[in-house]
Amino acid sequence: MGETGVIKFNCNWIKEDPLEIKLITDLNAWRNKLFELGFIGVYENGIGYGNISLRFNQNQFIISGTATGKFPKLNNEQYTIVTEYNLNKNSLTAQGPIIASSESLTHAVIYESDKDCNAVIHVHHLGLWSKLLNSIPTTEKKIEYGTPAMAEEVKRLFKQTDLQKQKILVMAGHEEGIISFGKDLDEAGSILMEKFKHNFKNI
Repeated sequence: MGETGVIKFNCNWIKEDPLEIKLITDLNAWRNKLFELGFIGVYENGIGYGNISLRFNQNQFIISGTATGKFPKLNNEQYTIVTEYNLNKNSLTAQGPIIASSESLTHAVIYESDKDCNAVIHVHHLGLWSKLLNSIPTTEKKIEYGTPAMAEEVKRLFKQTDLQKQKILVMAGHEEGIISFGKDLDEAGSILMEKFKHNFKNI
């Protein structure tokens, strides 16, 4: 399995000016909380993990850029807009000052599968991942992160499990990887926090 932060898709990057600050204000508020809790961050080997996105227009979305996990706080030069994607070609187009996160295809299919979803959060937490594994919608272990196969696997979970209701999943083949989503960032973040508090009551 590839390392977190490694781009596995073909990215058509159209470099443009930084996004307007108002577009990332809510994203940054939640991203700051998640970084402080260690849900987004960087491993000792320097590889970053975790990302966050917000629906922008139809199936387009604003997402934190690749390799930004190491930064305690992000600015408008570290977010980009995914304007289109193609699972069959393992490709996407990103417009902005930075290349889109390695998990962008997975975010894309969540927005596509749930029209009421307007925010997606991907975090890492070994303890919570271990407790949630196979007790909530879980991708098959053989499926690698950041691939069309993972995107298709998420689609399968929408069809065959109650993912639409739970709004949270774990990736068995991506150790520590958890994704939550919701009608807005507050719902996506609250679902994750509730699972954390329920499983770690004494923390």
